[in-house]
Amino acid sequence: MRAVGFDVGAKRTGVAVSDASGTLARPLTTLAGADVVGAAVALVERLAHEEEGLAVVVVGRPLRSDGSDTQATPLARAFAAALARRVVVPVVFQDERLSSVEAEARLAVNERDWRRRKAKLDAAAAAVILQDHLDAEARRREAAVPGGPDDDHAQP
Repeated sequence: MRAVGFDVGAKRTGVAVSDASGTLARPLTTLAGADVVGAAVALVERLAHEEEGLAVVVVGRPLRSDGSDTQATPLARAFAAALARRVVVPVVFQDERLSSVEAEARLAVNERDWRRRKAKLDAAAAAVILQDHLDAEARRREAAVPGGPDDDHAQP
């Protein structure tokens, strides 16, 4: 099943979605305006009712390098709480440290014009956040498989 990711910002919120297998994330859109939560709820409900369904909503949690909250963390928490109250899909956090830096670097490979990169940055950062979540989930599933890399009884 798919997952959707959000990179919450004061002016814009980037959105990314995974493929049907929940393996690869891609930028989807950017939400802006007075009712970003309402737009996010509508998007989540639409995705949940499509054939591929929706397993989880991932919200980037801004953290400092030492793991403490930033000034932007309360905004992300408020967004996630408001979303969780209005949708039936589980809402989880994903550490978003350096996601914008990574997204900018990826965009710069193919787009030299910084104005065009800036327009795509929020959704690209959401894709980085969502991909980090998908990768972490894949590692957890792999570790839980008998004989997997964390199985103490696995034979060499």
